[in-house]
Amino acid sequence: MSRVRAGKSRAGAPISAAALTVTLLASGCSSTGMFGNSETQSPPPAASADTPKPSSFRERMTALFSGTPAPPANSGGAPAAQPVPRDDCPTIDIRPGASTYTVGPPGADPTATTLRFQATIARTARECAVLAGSMILKVGVQGRVILGPAGGSGQIEVPIRLALVQEGVEPRTIWTKAYRVPVTIPPDQTNVQFVQVEEDISFPLPKPAELAAYLVYVGFDPTLVKEPEKKPPPKKKPRAAG
Repeated sequence: MSRVRAGKSRAGAPISAAALTVTLLASGCSSTGMFGNSETQSPPPAASADTPKPSSFRERMTALFSGTPAPPANSGGAPAAQPVPRDDCPTIDIRPGASTYTVGPPGADPTATTLRFQATIARTARECAVLAGSMILKVGVQGRVILGPAGGSGQIEVPIRLALVQEGVEPRTIWTKAYRVPVTIPPDQTNVQFVQVEEDISFPLPKPAELAAYLVYVGFDPTLVKEPEKKPPPKKKPRAAG
């Protein structure tokens, strides 16, 4: 059994209880996490060449956010060392002031009539495991783009940043990464969902007291998008003396 921990930040929209923890059922499996059985569980039976492997984190994030079951993945090759799932995953929170991203005309602030689109972050999910003294953290983010009065179909990008921070008197950034997530808006739709998945966050496993202060921040980062400079109004030419 594999469990995906999902939730929202204090700044996000409410989420139903059913969406907070999604459990993917598999026959004969009784552990938590995406990496298989934990150390306290009995070892699973030897897998044959025809035994389906668990679906990837990316596939299960897409399934979680879309409400469809994740397909199993058949991957061959020799078995490798398996990470041990952990429940003490850092919490995900939306950074204050970074839960929405609005875009207006080039070089100008959006207004009620010139808004092209607005993007929001709706849900997040994460999973953790430990391998060779390092914690492996995987994060999924679901958001939505809604067109404004001046918006239209086509390809856009939404700038998102993830940051793993150790909170305290002097917060310390452990890891951070920025993304320009492409979103395609079809001609017949005014709002579209997008999903961003990060599967490669790894850091040395800290002591439990230190790990409790770790927090994953997610939010929109407009600095990733180079907006055209706002042009100053043209200067009036002085009148010629009569």
